[in-house]
Amino acid sequence: MLEESGIAAAVRLPGQTKSSPEAQPKPVASSSTAFRTSRNRWSSPSPLRSFLSAAALVLVVALVQLILHDAKLQRLQVLRSHLIHSSSSSSVSSRSSFFFPLHPHFPPGPPIASPVAHFDDPDAVCLNPASFPSTQPTSIPLTTMALADDTKRVVDQFEFTDADVNAHVQEFLKQMNEGLAKDGTSLSQIPTYVTAVPNGTEKGLYLAVDLGGTNFRVCSIMLNGDHTFNLTYNKVAIPKELMVAKTSEELFAFLAKQIELFLREHHADRFESHVHRRHTGSDRRGYTEEQIFRLGFTFSFPVQQLGINKGKLMRWTKGFDIPDTVGKDVCALLQNEIDKLHLPVKVAALVNDTVGTLMARSYTSSGKHRSILGAIFGTGTNGAYIEKVENIKKKIEGEYDTSTGEMVINTEWGSFDNQGNVLHSTPWDKQLDRESVNPGFQMFEKCVSGMFLGEILRLATLDMMKSPESTLFKDTNSSTNDWATTTNVAAHSGLHRQWGLDSAIMSVAAADNTPELSTLRQELENTLHIYNPSLEDAQAFKSVAAAVGRRAARLSAVAIGAIVIQSGKLNDPKEDIIDIGVDGSLVEHYPFFRDMIHEALAAVTEIGTQGADKIRIGVAKDGSGVGAALIALVAAKMEKPGDFMREMRKDIKRQLDSLPAVADDSRINPAVAIGGVIGLAAIAALWWNKKR
Repeated sequence: MLEESGIAAAVRLPGQTKSSPEAQPKPVASSSTAFRTSRNRWSSPSPLRSFLSAAALVLVVALVQLILHDAKLQRLQVLRSHLIHSSSSSSVSSRSSFFFPLHPHFPPGPPIASPVAHFDDPDAVCLNPASFPSTQPTSIPLTTMALADDTKRVVDQFEFTDADVNAHVQEFLKQMNEGLAKDGTSLSQIPTYVTAVPNGTEKGLYLAVDLGGTNFRVCSIMLNGDHTFNLTYNKVAIPKELMVAKTSEELFAFLAKQIELFLREHHADRFESHVHRRHTGSDRRGYTEEQIFRLGFTFSFPVQQLGINKGKLMRWTKGFDIPDTVGKDVCALLQNEIDKLHLPVKVAALVNDTVGTLMARSYTSSGKHRSILGAIFGTGTNGAYIEKVENIKKKIEGEYDTSTGEMVINTEWGSFDNQGNVLHSTPWDKQLDRESVNPGFQMFEKCVSGMFLGEILRLATLDMMKSPESTLFKDTNSSTNDWATTTNVAAHSGLHRQWGLDSAIMSVAAADNTPELSTLRQELENTLHIYNPSLEDAQAFKSVAAAVGRRAARLSAVAIGAIVIQSGKLNDPKEDIIDIGVDGSLVEHYPFFRDMIHEALAAVTEIGTQGADKIRIGVAKDGSGVGAALIALVAAKMEKPGDFMREMRKDIKRQLDSLPAVADDSRINPAVAIGGVIGLAAIAALWWNKKR
């Protein structure tokens, strides 16, 4: 009855209806019913059951891992035992290098018996270990030493000793005097027809243009007469295609257009009034001298000067190559293009930038000591100094003022020792020369000027990178890099293309004295795309850059020292200061460049420490522009009455000659003939009216 009652309570037959709780008999609990109820309770989802299941699974996994780890340790101990007992066997030693090292925390212990095969069994080792490293990584000390040795190898080739300085000074003096005696020598020694330097009291408003290299500047300079001036200028880069144009007109038309834009922007009142008079003819006086800007043309290329405003181009330098211009008067070429634009400008003086630097330094320098030398150490390098006319043995064509007995000489020292008598040269200097636009020329300039120093550094650096012994900018040992774990040079890095390394980074390298060279390393990333360079990489790069820069400074001292000796002022008791004016990015921005020049000057036998202390090197800021204005002023003073209108008539004739020729026709056009007669009659009437 109990079982039936229990079954009846748990199972309802088909067709039965559910009765109310009160009507149904109360079920009696039995063992089978209790079990089924408990099973149903566990099978239903609950948080408690999920937690217990997960805990059980974790426990099982932990037990399995513990068993496996214990087996692995046992096997490693067996292997260690065999390695110890078989260390004397060469075959075992060679094979053991292919196994991973023992766990660092595994304690040493006696060998444990194991069924693992011995190492003399060929089946016990891998016969094809290609997937494992077969070479040991290079250690930190070995990497540093290899890079240091390679760096020293390169740096030593740029060493320029005191003995080298003296030998180069003597050769420089020799070639200077050869250039004063005849043409066609390495140092051209070109007379500039400038026979006096300013004293700082000059006044006036003048124009100047400066074609010095990669940029073209147009300036207006107001000389205040008290050693000061006010300068306004525009600067524009020369398009690369014009530096190698087919005809000179392309380049000089561009220059004239920049002059026009400058006048419209900064001197619109004078420019517009001139144009108005030109078009209307309302001013009966026509041109007057006050209405015309005198312009000094700074042209920083070798020129055979034939007068204060005449000079034929001898050769191009600094990346220019326009064969059509060689042998032509560059002043006339510029004046032609100015006249085509009807500008109120006259090219009054042809100026080399070094002559301008000398003039500007003389104008701004206070005291009784005038400058004897103006030098450029920038994109290019050159110098101009004051020479006694009696020392100039070759013929000076044209007119010049003989009253002073002196003349400024443009040395063109960029071509010093083209023949290679003494000039210091490295394999990278020779490679640069071979790949330049003018191989065999401007050899001194290619060792000194900012345009070429970066390329020399690039070639030397690239040579180090290609050397198998060097680790420069390589990831051979990334553990030495404190920035990141990978050092690499991008495919588009400037290191991989000619002229891709700007010399400006040498100044960054020289100025960075931080312990980690962080500024230089950041610059290597930003400008050369050398990513994550190590400290050792930066140190090597800095050392090579310093060697290239130091040699350039000591070579610069060779030129300065020779000219100081030539001046004869070292032993003059009246000359307690020998003033040198310099300009250019190297002397302005390269740290300690002038200090290195002074150090080398003291090493010259004829100068010594006492002589070097007398030499004062001062920066002539904006020397090329201000100097050109000063020479334009000198040229204006040299003009004689009537010279100005004579030049204007020549300008008009030059414009007429430039008009296209008309085809020859024997038949006379009646209309042209009548017009000509009427024109002549009108001119005659005007002349007769003026005479009355």
